[in-house]
Amino acid sequence: MQDNATEVTAAGIARLAGVGRAAVSNWRRRHADFPKPVGGTETSPSFALAEVEAWLRQQGKLAEVPLRERVWQQLAGHPEGPVTALAYTGCVLLLIHERPTVWLDVSAGSDERLAELLPGALEQVLTPRFGAPGAAGVHTGAGGAHTGGAGEPSSAAGSGPAVNTGSTSPASPAPAAPPEHPADPAPTAAPPTPAIPVPAGDRLLASAPLLRGAAELAAGTGARQAFEFLLGRHLDANPRQYTLTPAELARLMADLAGPARTVLDPACGTGALLRAVDPRPGQELYAQDSSADLAALTALRLALRSRATVRAAAGDTLRRDAHPGLRADAVLCHPPFNERNWGHDELAYDPRWEYGFPARTESELAWVQHALARLADDGTAVLLMPPAAASRRSGRRIRADLLRRGALRAVVALPVGAAPPYNIPLHLWVLRRPGRTPAAPEVLLADTGRFAGEARGGPDWPAVRDAVLDAWRAFARGERSAERPGLARAVPVIELLDDDVDLAPARHLPPSAPADGVEQLTAVRERLGATLRLTADLTPPPAEPVPPARWPLTTVGELARGGALVLRTGGTGGHTRVPVLTDHDVLAGTAPSGTLPETDEEAVLTEPGDVVLPVLGGGSVARVVDGATGGAALGRNLVLLRPDPAALDPWFLAGFLRGTANHRRASSYASTATRLDVRRLQLPRLPLDEQLRYGARFRALDEFERALRHTSRLGEQLVRGMYDGLTDGTVAPD
Repeated sequence: MQDNATEVTAAGIARLAGVGRAAVSNWRRRHADFPKPVGGTETSPSFALAEVEAWLRQQGKLAEVPLRERVWQQLAGHPEGPVTALAYTGCVLLLIHERPTVWLDVSAGSDERLAELLPGALEQVLTPRFGAPGAAGVHTGAGGAHTGGAGEPSSAAGSGPAVNTGSTSPASPAPAAPPEHPADPAPTAAPPTPAIPVPAGDRLLASAPLLRGAAELAAGTGARQAFEFLLGRHLDANPRQYTLTPAELARLMADLAGPARTVLDPACGTGALLRAVDPRPGQELYAQDSSADLAALTALRLALRSRATVRAAAGDTLRRDAHPGLRADAVLCHPPFNERNWGHDELAYDPRWEYGFPARTESELAWVQHALARLADDGTAVLLMPPAAASRRSGRRIRADLLRRGALRAVVALPVGAAPPYNIPLHLWVLRRPGRTPAAPEVLLADTGRFAGEARGGPDWPAVRDAVLDAWRAFARGERSAERPGLARAVPVIELLDDDVDLAPARHLPPSAPADGVEQLTAVRERLGATLRLTADLTPPPAEPVPPARWPLTTVGELARGGALVLRTGGTGGHTRVPVLTDHDVLAGTAPSGTLPETDEEAVLTEPGDVVLPVLGGGSVARVVDGATGGAALGRNLVLLRPDPAALDPWFLAGFLRGTANHRRASSYASTATRLDVRRLQLPRLPLDEQLRYGARFRALDEFERALRHTSRLGEQLVRGMYDGLTDGTVAPD
């Protein structure tokens, strides 16, 4: 019975069998013994996963499903929802990680025995790691509704990218729920940080197949990697529910804060910022989030990563602080932006407002002062802030006091695309709780906007990181480093204390030289002319109409089962430090630009002739790996197809996989995202010599497309340089 608790949709059945959804509909009509729906709706029914697997196996239609995919299907279809299933799975993986022999004992025998013994075994691990349990497990505070903070995928998870769960964009405020006691003028101290709640045995019975599968997955990849994979898949499947924050940004914020033994993230989400902190002996990590589920996931991620003491709690941080007595060495925070209902009315006399009572529209300045209040003397806080917080008139008095007292030490403007919302250049604020006011206070202002990437490629993170850390470390040491025009400058506080107290770095930095200098503009123009001539030469000849071809078709899934190609998916980590090909790189046609966290997992390395496809976003894109890209690791949200050269030409394969109609047939459309099922993509069955003819044409189109991209980049560079030169007076108008 418990096996049937996990449900799967028709799309999931199609993935299990390696067929299209139309085939599943035919099976339901033609086979009277096909499993009956157990849930869902009339138009989108769901089926018991165990019954479906048994039927497919009996009919000989069950594809060879990788263990990771099977466990993910069990988690995604869990009757209590994927987040609760992740928490159960994380608890068991922590037990396996710390006490593997105990898991082997409780998992021996029936599922009923497992459900009976597991709660006691989990308590032996969860209580020492997270503290004594309270009445309701993770403390839920006052019931505030905002869910801010930074977390991660994949690969994102550690592989990819990091997430900030539920942070609202400046244009979309997320109201918080009313406090539990609105008449209280100050926040009530929360009870001691509780443990993650131990699930009851009757709730674990339905989860037994999932937990056993997760244990089997951990045996091959490790408990931490198994949890990161499942969490990363969940985040990828719900992109609108979670606001992703790149792991590179989390790492930069942790490096700005510096080495720390005690670290707090008061809006933790799924824990990306705390995961970016370098481990140290005796380290203590404190976290809080308004969502009990996310607080639990953060605690589990951190506990699986290191031996640090982890204290995670749930609740509205501003109204019900769970760590009121903490004085941390560092605070890292990505707060929710533009909240109006953050507690302005009931927190008027809160002692945290040492630098002034924030206006209702200045929720970010409330988070800034909360971070300062939880710092030890000379501790460092780094917050991700919307750019409006540096210049809004309603916050100028607080900004002025932060400057006068030496609390605000740096404001760094990030490139567009550094973090959601991607169309806004967000800021980093670096603050220190001043032990004493500097004799000649200065503030470091830096603007890294020049390092913005192209299209969806994201910023040039190595350049951003080097520029910011070099400037900050020199400034922190008190060095009078040379001014870097347009990039960084130590500004005396007195220059900023005017009527506006505008801290936007671009307003106070000397302009940089025209793009690449006037001499370089001539070289860019010459390169553009040569590229335009090449593009003209590569332009495809006129197309001649022919009768529609009627080929016999096959699918990628059938080719994989027949051995004509190997199908691999991108990982969440690897023990090899190599460049990572990301989905942004594939879409933009750029070189590998990503990184993966260093784990024991075996990274998937590309080889020349591989075909790589992104599975999210709905774009018809396929890239053939060349010699320059070969050897890079495959990033998250990518699928690699490695054709047998004796059976398939890679350019033929990539070309037909790019067909728009092909992608539409193989894509599933949810309310929040479009996901490509690569196994359902079709291509014609043609002899190899005919494949080579089509492949040569597809390869020529790819060269034309690359030339167009290069032309666009050179044209933008020339236009930008000319505008800068004309407006700076270094280029004459005639």
